[in-house]
This record gives sequence, C-alpha cells and structure tokens, in this order.
Amino acid sequence: MSALDSAAWGRAHWRLFAVISASFLLDGVLFSLVPTVIYLVQNLAQYATAIMAADSAAFLLGALALGRISDAVGRRLGLIISLAIYTAAALAFVAAYWAGSLGLAAATATTALMNFGVGGEMGPAYAALAELSPARHRGKALMMAANFWNIGAAAIAALSLAYAALSSNPRTVVLATFATALALALLVLLARLHLPESPRWLAARGRVVEARRVVASFAGVEEDPPPQPPGVGLSEALRTKPLGLSVLVAVAAAQLATYNIAAYYAPYAPGFPFGESSAPLLIAIANAGASIGAFLLLPVIDRSRRISLAASFAGGLATAAALLATLGLLSAYSAILFVNMIFAEWAWAALSVLESELFPTGVRSSVVGLITASAWALNTALVAVEGLISATPFLIANAAIWAVGLAAAALWHLRGVETAQRTLEELAAK
Repeated sequence: MSALDSAAWGRAHWRLFAVISASFLLDGVLFSLVPTVIYLVQNLAQYATAIMAADSAAFLLGALALGRISDAVGRRLGLIISLAIYTAAALAFVAAYWAGSLGLAAATATTALMNFGVGGEMGPAYAALAELSPARHRGKALMMAANFWNIGAAAIAALSLAYAALSSNPRTVVLATFATALALALLVLLARLHLPESPRWLAARGRVVEARRVVASFAGVEEDPPPQPPGVGLSEALRTKPLGLSVLVAVAAAQLATYNIAAYYAPYAPGFPFGESSAPLLIAIANAGASIGAFLLLPVIDRSRRISLAASFAGGLATAAALLATLGLLSAYSAILFVNMIFAEWAWAALSVLESELFPTGVRSSVVGLITASAWALNTALVAVEGLISATPFLIANAAIWAVGLAAAALWHLRGVETAQRTLEELAAK
C-alpha cells in the first residue's frame, strides 16, 4: 500500500475524516446522555450508579463483539450495524419515557444497549481511519477524529444545561436532550452510507479490484495491492506482541478510568461536595478541556508516540493530586479538572494511535475491541463500588490509577517501538 502511505492529504481524506469524526461526536453524545440527565429522572436517580455500571459492562461486550464482526464484514458495515443498534435503543428509551413506563428494568436495558452499540464503534472506526491515512498524518488524523468524542460530550452537556434554563420541567429537558442525539444519529447514518471500505481489508479478503479502486480515489494512482501474507488468528497476533498488548491494556484501563471518574462518576459518589446536579456542568467543563488537549498535542503526536504517552500520564498524575486538594472549592476544582482532562485527552490520543497501528489488518478491529473491553472491565468495577465509598477515597483511587498508567507509559518509553511515520505493514511485522 505504498501509494496510500505516501499520498498527500486530499479531498478523499477529508471526507473520510469528516465521517469518522462525526461518528466519534455522536459516540460522545450518546455515552454522555445517562450521566448528564439521569439525576432528573426522579424514579431512577437513586439507581444512577447501578445503571451506569450496567452500561459500562454493555460497552465492554459491544467492543468485543462488534470488533470481531468488523474484521469479518468490513469497517463500513461494522459502523452501520453499531449505529442501527444504539439508535434503536435510544428510540426505545424515549418511547418508554414518553409513555410514562420507563422503569428501572427498561432504563437499564435500553441504555445498556445504547452503550453496547457505542462500544462497538471503537474497532471499525479506528481501523478505517488508520488503514486509509498517509503514514505521516496517521497520528494527527486518529487523534483529531477521536477528539470529537469530547466535543460531542461537552456539547450535549451544555445543551442539557441550556434546556434546563429554558424549561423548569425535568421531563422536557430529558426528552429534548435525547431528541438532539437522535437527530444527530440520523445525519451520521447518511454520512456512513458513503464511507469507503478499507482497501487493506479488501485486499486481505482477495477483493483486489475494489481495493485498487479505493486506492486510486485516495492516492490518485491505480496500483495493485501487494500480496497479502497468510492471515493470522487473534490469539497468534496477540502472542507475538506481549509487551505492546500489556502496555496498551494497562494504559487503556488507566486512561478510561481516570477520565470517567473525574468527568462523569464523581458527582454521583456519596459526599461529593457539589452534588449530583453539578454533573452537567462538570461534564461540559471536563470535555471542553479534553477537546482543547488534542490541539495542544498536534506538534508532537506524529513525531513520537512514546513521548506523547509518557507526558500525558505525568501531567495527569500531577493534576489528579491537585483535584483532591481543591475538592471543596467548585471554581478551583473546575479549573483543575479542565487541565486534568487535557492530559486525559493526550493519553487517549497516544493510546488510540498505538492500538490502531501495532497489529495486522485482519485482526486490527478485534484487537482494538479487546483492549477497549479490558479497560471497560476496570471501569465497570469502579462504577459498581462507587456507591460504597465516599468522594474523597474515590478521587484518591483516581490519582493512584494515574500512577499505574504512568508506570506503564514509562515502560513503553524505555522498551517500546516508536510507531510514528511507519507503515502499518512494517509495524505488524515487528
């Protein structure tokens, strides 16, 4: 795929980037719906942590299942399947809430299914963008597209606050917030119908003519894809890269847990000084910081993944300690949270690029799904125990997890492969 790897960034790349970015924007919106509005649903607010734990477990399962499906049916169809699942689930939630029949079981089932679909986006979205981006721009493309998750999360939280300012009726606020997400889902569906299939996936499946056509549209050159090596199974691919897999699982779990604790779950911890009603405000502030973080990392991400990863966890640990010191002061806590989320975004950016690069095309989406699922296993456990500990120990755990991530990032900095500006085939062979 030399023509793809060396191509100038052009119109076809911008279209691809726009579709994947819109996908992550929608994912951020959907993931943020429950933490943003659940405190407004009176008969469900007391079960918030249980519902979010179920949602986290469903996200895990979706990442595993749809990651594997995307390697079997392609990136484009994988993304359409995931969108169909979470759109149907969101419609079911709205219908039940509108009809006044949204009990605990229905709320848990529908929001879990939404998160199952969102979790299933990770593998095909990362794989599609990694497999079509020029090598020298791959890091920036993956980081900036994934950053739209933060933008979507910040936007829906801010809109929820705006809806609450316009209406004193919690029911209206909840329905308006979900309606916004559903409207966006329809727009993203239309965009995904025009998403090109990955030529690397096509070539691995023997569909050489189609692969050549896609390469021509992105690189302006018609060339046959190189002969593909025999496909390797998932277990074999994982066995060949034990250090990479171990580090990726550790930093993925640390990044996700710390991002979610500080941005989403802390307001629902017992004794949180600012209360559950602070959730929309803190979610908006946190994701605004994360959104800016990606732009600050732009000069570094395609120079060194190792430096990007180490710097993110060092800064994250320092600011996580500062969160503890400002727990009683909303303005100071909010400011530190904003900065902490900049480093959380750096960690996500470096992780997203690395997990999209290190493994072969035939299992790339499955590996992303597996790493994502591993991270969400820890996240699910943290949400499940959140109601049993107060806010201060919860945030102490947040700092401790940042420290674990820093240790893993330091190990990769010392012994890991530098993947910046190298081809996917070269990295898969290492």
